[in-house]
Amino acid sequence: MSDPNSGHCHFPERGNLARVGHILLVLSGKGGVGKSTVSTELALALRHAGKKVGILDVDLCGPSIPQMLKVQGKGVHQCDSGWVPVFVDQDKSISLMSIGFLLEKPDDAVVWRGPKKNALIKQFISDVTWGDLDFLIVDTPPGTSDEHISTVESLRPYKPLGAVLVTTPQECTNLFSKGGGEELARHAGVPFLGCVPLDPQLTQSLEEGRDFIQEFPKSSAFPALAHIAQQILDRTF
Repeated sequence: MSDPNSGHCHFPERGNLARVGHILLVLSGKGGVGKSTVSTELALALRHAGKKVGILDVDLCGPSIPQMLKVQGKGVHQCDSGWVPVFVDQDKSISLMSIGFLLEKPDDAVVWRGPKKNALIKQFISDVTWGDLDFLIVDTPPGTSDEHISTVESLRPYKPLGAVLVTTPQECTNLFSKGGGEELARHAGVPFLGCVPLDPQLTQSLEEGRDFIQEFPKSSAFPALAHIAQQILDRTF
């Protein structure tokens, strides 16, 4: 529904998420397991499959995605409908909104009290003007903190497609088990999407500030992520 007075579109039922096809949360039981890296790689794999993707980075503990995609320090603009996300590629097929864009120093949010964090997360979810997206990948805070619960609760009305849980082989029942994530999925009765190899070359390219978007399709992690992305696409039909 358009408002002839402002020239901007308004979508009363779902607000700024009205034209987002599918919402996918990325979760982890603890920090440091590569959740933000997988969120970014999954977005790139979906983009490689021809989809238009947004990344919502609400990881208050360490918003690392802007650095990965070489857009750290970008100014975020506002329009009538809210914050305008940052495009990270020339084709404008990936847009990013990160809590990091709003912090003067990346560690600022860590010392905030819970209610302030929760209020920011809720505002973040409703106030980003995504426009048309096939997928919105939500990089959540690690663990099951208040901020994490707030994220999930705020997204519940929009009926997310599902959640991807990122784990390491050592994180589950048997410390020396290679298939920890697979075993956890079997135990919980949820699909095991795949195992993503660590790619030291990709990590090095990130540290050296090389172009992650160009480097990713050449990575050893790419086939695994492409397979996971295909399984997610298969569940959308």
